[in-house]
Amino acid sequence: MTNPDAVALDAYRKACPALQFAAPLPAVLEIIIGNETRRNAADAATHRDLAQVWRLIDTDPAIRAVLVRGAGAHFSSGGDFSLIEEMIEDDAALVRVWKEASDLVYNLVNCSKPVVSAIRGTAVGAGLAVALLADIAIAGRSAKLMDGHTRLGVAAGDHAVLIWPLLCGLARARYYLLLNEPVTGEVAERIGLVARCVEDDEVYATALEIARKLASGSPTAMQWTKRALNNWLKLSGPSFDASLALEFLGFRLPDIREGLAAVKNKRSI
Repeated sequence: MTNPDAVALDAYRKACPALQFAAPLPAVLEIIIGNETRRNAADAATHRDLAQVWRLIDTDPAIRAVLVRGAGAHFSSGGDFSLIEEMIEDDAALVRVWKEASDLVYNLVNCSKPVVSAIRGTAVGAGLAVALLADIAIAGRSAKLMDGHTRLGVAAGDHAVLIWPLLCGLARARYYLLLNEPVTGEVAERIGLVARCVEDDEVYATALEIARKLASGSPTAMQWTKRALNNWLKLSGPSFDASLALEFLGFRLPDIREGLAAVKNKRSI
């Protein structure tokens, strides 16, 4: 096995310029969501690239495992305010982002390479979708995971209806998604939302070691085990599609404007 070379990394950077890429170990690709001044919020370009990058990885024979993280102290604070405002005002933007949100989930689920997420700090919305849809999620003890949709005034779409009930059970999914309660990394491990919780300063090293082990294993065994396991998620595809449609319907109703204003001003709706 060899590290993805500079030419390969440049190809990813050209195809998905809103993301950062590195090759920390042989056959391991590292994806970094980088916008530290906004806690790695996903603007329009980042959202697009997070949807499309998994197709490139799926067909890249040099990649055997992926590690995804946020730059600095946070994973991602979800959709950038500017993107949300564009979706509220522009029908074409709403349809575009709806398609990207669907592609993000299905492309990651269908990506044949195992994905490890290193979750530190805030993980919300579309960022949380990537973090939890990864095959193995590693969270820092003080990380804060929160779906965020009902706080904005829209239905829990993105990924939540697809995977939360499977990971932590329907009762807890109802509690955390309806009340929009944050979940620490420690609690997330206890209820089954993530695979492991470690000390905050150990998240990256732990996730990288897991990625190394995955990359060192039989590629077909890893890919086909992932494919078989993810049939559980595919069974919930109709529920996910409905939740996503209901979420985006909410961007045409009054509550989203009040919710966005509340989030901006850090107050309750």
